[in-house]
Amino acid sequence: MQIDFILNTFISGPQAWFFLADDRGYFADEGLTITFHEGDTLANAVPRLARDAFDAGYGDMNALIETAGAPGAPVAVYAVHNRPPYTIAVARDGAMKGPTDLTGRRLVTHPNDAAWRLFPEFCRATGLEADSVTIEVSELPHRDLVPRLLAGEWDGMFGFVNTIAAQSIEAGLDPAAVLRHFEWLDHVPPLYGGALMVSDRFRRDHPDAVAGLVRAVNRGVRDVLSDPQAGVEAVVRRNPQIDRAANEARLLGTIALEMGHAETDRLGLGDVDDDRISAAIALITACKSLPAAPVGRIFDRGFLPPLDQRLKPAPVPAG
Repeated sequence: MQIDFILNTFISGPQAWFFLADDRGYFADEGLTITFHEGDTLANAVPRLARDAFDAGYGDMNALIETAGAPGAPVAVYAVHNRPPYTIAVARDGAMKGPTDLTGRRLVTHPNDAAWRLFPEFCRATGLEADSVTIEVSELPHRDLVPRLLAGEWDGMFGFVNTIAAQSIEAGLDPAAVLRHFEWLDHVPPLYGGALMVSDRFRRDHPDAVAGLVRAVNRGVRDVLSDPQAGVEAVVRRNPQIDRAANEARLLGTIALEMGHAETDRLGLGDVDDDRISAAIALITACKSLPAAPVGRIFDRGFLPPLDQRLKPAPVPAG
């Protein structure tokens, strides 16, 4: 069966499990042929799954909570990021040491950036007044924005921790030395992040294919966790012009930061905690004045492999 798959962005390191699964025949083992299409943000992959002719994709769980009431909204079937990757990055040597120091400051964001979309939730959790911040939208890549941020053009930048770090490396900078992060995982811990999703139509009409897709992706994630270099090679085969060092750092950072919640010891990678996702639904719908969808409309665990076949990345401390 042919599956059209919308990625979160251009081909990059943190998608390695999809490509390695493809290279090693895991999709073929399930009778599936995957055509990958580059996306324009993790958040925007969700409405594109609902609106366009895609069967599956890699989208943001929180954007899914926002759009769950829309006709044809997709559903998540495998949670890849069990810790939120969102951040506001600021200059490490600047005066801003915490979120409320952003009051009166100027920030920059990409269109549809998932962190920017979750700024109201960040503000509610931290006490920052959203109206006190000026936000400029730019389509420039982070490798161009970070040097301009450090030069004082803006005071902070929305994005994902590892995306900003990788593109800082591309700009010739050491992200750990020049940037400080105000991270959602420290201030809004109920949130999840990226997940494997399928369209409502595809889930209804082809449940066996959905189960096979999840099994194949789980095998790909397993292989990348045990051999990240093989995952990087799978990415480079599809995008030979990519900055290898930056995307290797981005992949390793994603594994460490976004896939290491302690709940994996109990649930395994791919599943979500119902109380935690319920808290995320309550927060997002309250901030955005939306009706709250039931957990089952956001996440369908019925396609997950048995618990003994789920992965358990080493948990990392919160914060």
